[in-house]
Amino acid sequence: MWQLERPGPGCSPPRLLLLVYSFFCAAGDCLFVTDYFTRTPRKLNAFNSFASVELFHFNVPEDTMMAVWNLITFKEQGGTFGDSCPNRNVTVYFRSGAPPVINPLHTHFPRDTVIPGSFAVTLTWTLPNRTTGAFNVTSPLPGDWFLAAHLPKDEGKISVKGLSEECQYLFQPQLIVQKLIGISVLYPGYFIDQMIPVHNRSALYKVFIPNYISKVKVQLVNCSTKNKSNDTCPVVLKIRARAPPVHNSSALDCREWNPCELVALVPAWEQWYYILVERYLSNSDVYFRIGVQVTDCSKSHLSKDRAQPSSSMNMPQSFGTAMGFSLSETLLMASLPGLSQNASPLHTSEDSIIYLAPTADTNKCWPIRPTLRNELDTFSVHFYVFFGPNISVPPDRAAVFAINLMPVLDSGGVLNMELKLNLSTLKGANLTVFGCLNHGMPLFLRENSSPKCESESAAGFFLSVNVSSNITKLRIPYPQTGTWYLGLRSLCATEHGFEACTNVTAEVYMRSYLTPCINDCGTYGQCKLLRTNNYLYAACECKA
Repeated sequence: MWQLERPGPGCSPPRLLLLVYSFFCAAGDCLFVTDYFTRTPRKLNAFNSFASVELFHFNVPEDTMMAVWNLITFKEQGGTFGDSCPNRNVTVYFRSGAPPVINPLHTHFPRDTVIPGSFAVTLTWTLPNRTTGAFNVTSPLPGDWFLAAHLPKDEGKISVKGLSEECQYLFQPQLIVQKLIGISVLYPGYFIDQMIPVHNRSALYKVFIPNYISKVKVQLVNCSTKNKSNDTCPVVLKIRARAPPVHNSSALDCREWNPCELVALVPAWEQWYYILVERYLSNSDVYFRIGVQVTDCSKSHLSKDRAQPSSSMNMPQSFGTAMGFSLSETLLMASLPGLSQNASPLHTSEDSIIYLAPTADTNKCWPIRPTLRNELDTFSVHFYVFFGPNISVPPDRAAVFAINLMPVLDSGGVLNMELKLNLSTLKGANLTVFGCLNHGMPLFLRENSSPKCESESAAGFFLSVNVSSNITKLRIPYPQTGTWYLGLRSLCATEHGFEACTNVTAEVYMRSYLTPCINDCGTYGQCKLLRTNNYLYAACECKA
């Protein structure tokens, strides 16, 4: 179910659009699409384990400005309204990308288990037999969203069945999304002249960032309010990956910078980046030239002997270009695609569109080594390293591996990672192998600094093995699907901190695999495979 909504002169926008209308009208003629999704009501259960939770799966479209979940709960008793049923609060959890990992009983997860974050709301009763709630997300991430709902744990009271009708609590979530149609698309390397008219608040753009990009730089130049470049630029530049910017996105006040350049280091790969140019209140139009430059590392520029395949480098390896073209070659061969219809008109001067080729970066991108996927059973998958499982970590560069989790299919299990350092290869060196497991793009560990597994916009999972502790494990229940990257870097401890080792190649045994549950749910638990509509997932519950 969908409908088109186009606010016209003298007409106020729908209430749900009011938050986005003043911020995202890029050219005075906004066009929104309203999508509506609902799920069949289900009976809720008291929480004993995740197997007693009702799980709901939604998909949020790209370019969504607002997502609103209506949460409807009602009571039934004997086929009629359950006015006499006690009020039992309903807890609902939300998570993007994979099911939420919840712990209402405050039990302990096994060691080396990381718990992804999620949102939670509690619904209280406002009417005798019905209650509603809402969960709003501005500029939500696109793709899979999961809701988990349950009642509080049973109080342990014993009741005789048949003396009275059982009270049932039914839960039905509904999703309403508002999408903006016709967002202007920018292309890396191309600069175009744009204008925000006085009656608009902002302009929204998006640019697609492919694999093997180490830096994205948004540039806003020749900015003025009188079609002259010597005035200050009364705008704020914002950028965000996967969804339009929000209040805490990376931002830069262009009044203080000329030219105005906003840089995103270690950007997410294979994702849309959204760019918002938001003007300060004034009585004149704002003119500017905007463009996006990327730093391309799809070409290694390594010497021939260093790039030669060998078992010590655990080949094969890939720079991500299936046909052998780098990003710069692809853009040079392609003509400038047509701009979106809602983009501001370009000036007719000959230099209204200019092109700058991407620059190369040889320091941050090393070959990504693929892994072989071997499916044994449901949520039982092993990822094998070519020429492994022992892998060599050279002293002068990182060893990076890609692990691909299938969309939807793999998010219902547990991702396991194990590293074991071979001490016999260290030759007495005080060496530590640091690992960084991250989703979406690799985070490269650099020497001469404190080892970190994070960037300005992303944080991964940190691992390390050394002489005193040569084994480490990591478990991620309900992992996000897509590509995970494991970067390994060997560094030696000195009095000045960690530095690159000399003439020592560390050898690490790596094991990566999916399992349905953690440790098969232990001695007193059992692992169950559950299904909600077409989505399959696993959960532990206590044995009877």
